[in-house]
Amino acid sequence: MKLSGLKYLTNQGIENIWKNKMMAFATFCVLLISLLLVGCAGLFYINMNSMILGLGNQNEITVFLYSTTEQYQVEEVNMQIQQLDNVSTVVFVPKEEAYQRMKHQITQQGQEIFQYIDDSQFMPDGFSVTVTDNDRIEETTALIAQIENVETANSSPQVAEFLRELRSVVTLIASAVIIALAAVSMIMISNTTKQSVYSRREEIQIMKYVGATNSFIRTPFFVEGMVTGFFAGAGAFFITWTVYNSVYDILMKQGTLMNAFGIGSLIPFNKIQIITVLAYLITGAFVGAVGSTISTRHHLDV
Repeated sequence: MKLSGLKYLTNQGIENIWKNKMMAFATFCVLLISLLLVGCAGLFYINMNSMILGLGNQNEITVFLYSTTEQYQVEEVNMQIQQLDNVSTVVFVPKEEAYQRMKHQITQQGQEIFQYIDDSQFMPDGFSVTVTDNDRIEETTALIAQIENVETANSSPQVAEFLRELRSVVTLIASAVIIALAAVSMIMISNTTKQSVYSRREEIQIMKYVGATNSFIRTPFFVEGMVTGFFAGAGAFFITWTVYNSVYDILMKQGTLMNAFGIGSLIPFNKIQIITVLAYLITGAFVGAVGSTISTRHHLDV
């Protein structure tokens, strides 16, 4: 097909949107809702996964050194821990801070013991270690325990196992929901595009009778569906952007309570906006174009 012919058919497709604005608007709305349903489900999943990982990052390894450990030996232990591949952060906890932490964690009834212990000299220095992969926290704990001058290294592998199972369940449920929403959306889009094409079946048949090729007839519908889908994707993106930022701001204002539940690990929209807008625009344009083109097939068999 010549460039001039392609340009003509493209213009015809764009003009058809205006000529059939009611059906084009219906298609736009269905595409918009469908993209929002699937897009929001996808964003919910990635944030749930991020929250679970955030909770996992709060699962620390507590390291205690021997009370006889010298300062230069403390630095050596610090360096060896940092060299482990699964270690994310290493924070030195001096005996005074460890003493205050213990006082804070012990219940009110147990506070009486501190009437007889009024200093921190019996507490050893130590480290608070977080890991990159919470699934490997037990392995990392064992490696730290083998380092010279480390008396004990403790963690909660049960917490890591719970979070791993929780992430698997969330992934399974989210995948099922996204697939179901995608299937429902495709049915809605298919029915709408079929109705749009059906309303112009006589026009298609006349073009077919006068000798127009299938590609000549389909191209304007392809362009029309692609443009409609593109704008539906743009609309879905701006709605998602507005709602996402509003919800994010509300949750972030909750501070400490939200961090305790992992909500502090929610992903800011500016970190995913490029991927989100591309996903909406490309998916909208592709589904709109393919849906319109496929729907013309029945009416081409004259």
